[in-house]
Amino acid sequence: MGTPQHASLRDNLAGLVERVTFHNEDNGFSVLRVKARGQRELITVIGHAAAIGAGEFIQASGRWVNDRTHGVQFRADFLRSAPPTTAEGIEKYLASGMIKGIGPVYARKLVRAFNAAVFDVIEQEPERLREVDGIGPKRADSIVAAWSDQKAIREIMIFLHGHGVSTSRAVRIFKTYGADAIRLISENPYRLARDIRGIGFKSADRIAERLGIDKTAMIRARAGIGYALAEAMDQGHCGLPRHQLLTLAVTLLEIAPETIETALDLELSEGEVVADSVDGEPCVFLAGLHRAERAIAARLLRLASGALPWPAIDPDKAIPWIEHRAAITLAESQRDAVRLVLRSKVVVITGGPGVGKTTLINTILRILTVKGVRVALAAPTGRAAKRLSESTGGEARTIHRLLEVDPMHGGFRRREDHPLECGLLVLDESSMIDVPLMHAVLKAVPDHAALILVGDVDQLPSVGPGQVLADVIASGAVPVVRLTEVFRQAAESRIIVNAHRINQGLMPEWAPDPASDFHVVECAGPEDGMARVLQIVRERIPARYGLDAVRDIQVLSPMNRGGLGARSLNVELQQALNPPGELRVQRFGTTFGVGDKVMQVENDYDKEVYNGDLGIVLAIDPEAGEMVIGFDGRPVTYGFGELDTVMLAYATTVHKAQGSEYPAVVIPLTTQHYPMLRRNLLYTAVTRGKRLVVIVGQKKAMAMAVKGGHTGRRWSKLKEWLVPA
Repeated sequence: MGTPQHASLRDNLAGLVERVTFHNEDNGFSVLRVKARGQRELITVIGHAAAIGAGEFIQASGRWVNDRTHGVQFRADFLRSAPPTTAEGIEKYLASGMIKGIGPVYARKLVRAFNAAVFDVIEQEPERLREVDGIGPKRADSIVAAWSDQKAIREIMIFLHGHGVSTSRAVRIFKTYGADAIRLISENPYRLARDIRGIGFKSADRIAERLGIDKTAMIRARAGIGYALAEAMDQGHCGLPRHQLLTLAVTLLEIAPETIETALDLELSEGEVVADSVDGEPCVFLAGLHRAERAIAARLLRLASGALPWPAIDPDKAIPWIEHRAAITLAESQRDAVRLVLRSKVVVITGGPGVGKTTLINTILRILTVKGVRVALAAPTGRAAKRLSESTGGEARTIHRLLEVDPMHGGFRRREDHPLECGLLVLDESSMIDVPLMHAVLKAVPDHAALILVGDVDQLPSVGPGQVLADVIASGAVPVVRLTEVFRQAAESRIIVNAHRINQGLMPEWAPDPASDFHVVECAGPEDGMARVLQIVRERIPARYGLDAVRDIQVLSPMNRGGLGARSLNVELQQALNPPGELRVQRFGTTFGVGDKVMQVENDYDKEVYNGDLGIVLAIDPEAGEMVIGFDGRPVTYGFGELDTVMLAYATTVHKAQGSEYPAVVIPLTTQHYPMLRRNLLYTAVTRGKRLVVIVGQKKAMAMAVKGGHTGRRWSKLKEWLVPA
C-alpha cells in the first residue's frame, strides 16, 4: 500500500514504534518512527501521548500531510499505545528507558530469561526478577514501581480516550490528577471544568453522560450552579439575583426548577456560594468573589483612615515651586487637585483624554519624591505600564510583576506578610482592574502607604468581574478628582474632541480633511465593510502615514461573532497581510504562520505573559512541536498543545484592547453589532488611537452607540460595603 499524498484524507494507522524521535513530557507531544502495517518504510507519526516507548504497538487516526521540510508524515488526532507482545518488541521497549532500572543490557538479559512473559513476571512474580544476573532487591523494586506507574498511565489514557477526551487534553488531565485520575473523574467528572484549562462545563457534561450520570443527578445540578455563576462572571458580574440565577441554570441545564432550587440550597449550605443582597435584591455570589469584594472595601477604608506617609506639605508653596522647576503653569482645576491629593491617603484621579492627568500625576510625584517618599508605579497591562514609564520617567511595572507572581504555588509573593516596599502606590488604567486583582493589590499595600487610583471611569469596565473604579467613585468613601477641562494642545486633536463628544452623547464630527487624525468611511453593510477595512489596513494607511500594517494598525471590533466580528476579520486580515505558507501549525481551529500577530488570552505565570499581551510569531518547529512568539522582543516558547492560550490579533475586540494604545485604530461599526453598541464601548475604542482613528461603518450604527448609554448594570456589592455607615 502506497502512502496517501492528500492532506485532506482521514485515515487509520497501526504499527510498532521503532524509535521515539521526540517526546515532550509537559504536553505529551511526540514524534515517532513507526513500522506500520502495509508500509514498506518507516512512517513518521506526530501526536500526543502521556508516555510512549520503542517497541509499543500504537493505533492512531488522523491525516497524512506532506511537510516541505520533513516529507510525508501522519498527523494523529487520536493515538493509543499498548505494551508490546513479541520478544523483539519487548526488548526494544525495555531498552528504551521507559522502565526505570532497565537499559539495553538488562532488557536483553530479561528477555533471554523470561522471553515474552517478562511483563507477567514483573507484575505477578516480581521475586523472580532476582534470577537475572545483576538484579538485586533495590533494582527489582525500582523495576516493579516503574512498571506500575507505566500501567497506571496507560489505563488512565485508555479510560479518557474511551470517554471522548482528546489525547492532548488527556495528557493535561493525567499531569493534574496523576494516578488518581480515573477515581476522581468517575466520582465527579464536573471537577474537570474547574481544574483543567480548556475543559468547560459542557465538555465535562459530555464525559458525565458517557459515565452514565443522569441529566437530573444532583451532582450535575450542583455543578450547574457554579457553571451559571461562572457564565455571569464572564459578563462581569460578581453574583446574580437569585431568581436570575435559577432561570439561567434551568436554561443551561434543561432540568426542572425544583432540582435547581435543591442544588442551590446544598451549595449554599456547604459555602460554595454565598447568599447576600444588593440594593435590597436577594443575590447569590461565588464565595471567592464575595470575600474579595468585602476585603477590598475593608482594606480601602482602613488605608484611607490612616496617617499620611509624608509630612504636612503647604500646597501654596509647593505648587509655585514645581511650576518654576518644571516650567509649567497649572490650571486652577489642577492646582485644586494637587491640594486634594497632598492631603489624602487614598484618592481617585479620573478624566478623559487630554485633560491633564499625566501632568497632574507628574506634579504630585515630583513634590512627594523631594519629600523622600518611595513611589511604586503599576498598571494592569504591559503596554499601559510602558506608557506610564514613558510619561513619568519612573519605573512602572505590570501589576503581576509588581506583586511578584509565584508560579510554583500560584498567586503572588507580595501580600500581607510580605508587603510592597513603598510609601505611595500609583495604579494607572485602574478602570481595567477587576475584583480578584484589586484584592491581590490591596493585600500587598503596606498599612502606612498612600494609594492613588488613576483611570477613566467612562471607559468600559474591567473584562473580569466587578466594576471596582466605578464603585469606589460612586461610594463617596474616598476623595475623587474629576478632571474635565480639555487643554488647548489636546483640543487640536479630532480624536480627543470626538471622544469627549461621544462621552457627552453627541455624534462625532468629521470632514474629508487629509490632515485630520479622525476619519469616517461609510459602508453599505458587513460585506462592503470588510472590503473597505482590508483596503484601508493593507494599502491606504501604510501609503499615507508610513505605518506598518501588522505592527502599527489595530482593528477593533465591538464583538467576536458575525461577518465584521474579530474572528472573521482575523481570518481575512491574515490572508491579506500574512497568508500562511508551508510552515504553519493548525490548532484549536486557528492556523498560525511565522509573522502572524497574536494575543495571549489568559495569564500564564510560568511564561510571564498575561491576558492581552500582543506578540509576533517568530518561529515554528514541527519536529519539536513548538512555536516561538516574541513579546516586546522577548521570545517565549509554546508547545503546540498550548496554543489554545493565544489567538490571532490583527483584529481584536474593544474589550481586549483596554489599557493599550496603538498608532492607528480602525473600527468597523455596523448595525450588525447592535448587541454591543454602547457609548462607553465606542468611547473606549476611539481613545485607543494615538495618531489616527478610522471608523468604517454606518452612521445609524454610530448613532445607536452614541445614544446607547453605558453597558447594563453589573451585580456587585463593593459600593454598598464602601458607603460609610
